[in-house]
Amino acid sequence: MAGVDHVGIGSDFDGITEVVQGLEDVSKFPALFAELARRGWSDEDLRKLAGENLLRVFSQAEAVSRKLQASTSR
Repeated sequence: MAGVDHVGIGSDFDGITEVVQGLEDVSKFPALFAELARRGWSDEDLRKLAGENLLRVFSQAEAVSRKLQASTSR
């Protein structure tokens, strides 16, 4: 529903009581990415999933923060 430009993969397993079979910890991520590539995900899409989307969103949030700080410090 959201699309490849709006998803990311995280590694915070703290507090969960169940795991997905085959994704028990971050050491399994290479297998996940290999399977996604096998299913046709491009290198660009895999990079987005691996962290580029997160970096983009953080960068945009920081830009908004700077703009708000500049407008309220006058």
